[in-house]
Amino acid sequence: MTTQAQISGGHQARSAARLAALQALYQLEITGIAPDDVIDEFIEHRFGRDLATGAMLQDEPFFADLVHGVLKHQVEIDRSLARALAQGWTLGRIDSILRALLRAGAYELVARRDVPAKVVIDEYVELARDFFDGDEPGFVNAVLDRLAHVKRATEFGETPPDDELQ
Repeated sequence: MTTQAQISGGHQARSAARLAALQALYQLEITGIAPDDVIDEFIEHRFGRDLATGAMLQDEPFFADLVHGVLKHQVEIDRSLARALAQGWTLGRIDSILRALLRAGAYELVARRDVPAKVVIDEYVELARDFFDGDEPGFVNAVLDRLAHVKRATEFGETPPDDELQ
């Protein structure tokens, strides 16, 4: 039987993995270091362990999937994000942390169907609040919500666009 503490701990581990993935994606964009080296650095030197149980505080496989997935599918992710941005906006115009955050959120919406779209959006809006004081969390909400209504239309009771694979 799964307890509420286990569910909460799993949620916290995934939230921590999302934060670490955002930081790793930012580091990769700024430094150009090899992805596997950055992932290994995070796992070996930045991830914490529960002192009582020795369990990882971050969901390590989830973290690695986010980082590898964004990098592997970055061209498609960027195209999808470009269509979700307001007219006149480009990804290049967006702050690098915000860009990494949107890419990770977009990857989750496309590839991680085990996580409900509304949870993905909420998680990345919260991450935006951790990094920004201004309008950025609302911007993240708008872009990921627009993308979710296309990529996961059925979760919102909508019909997917004809040109969109589900």
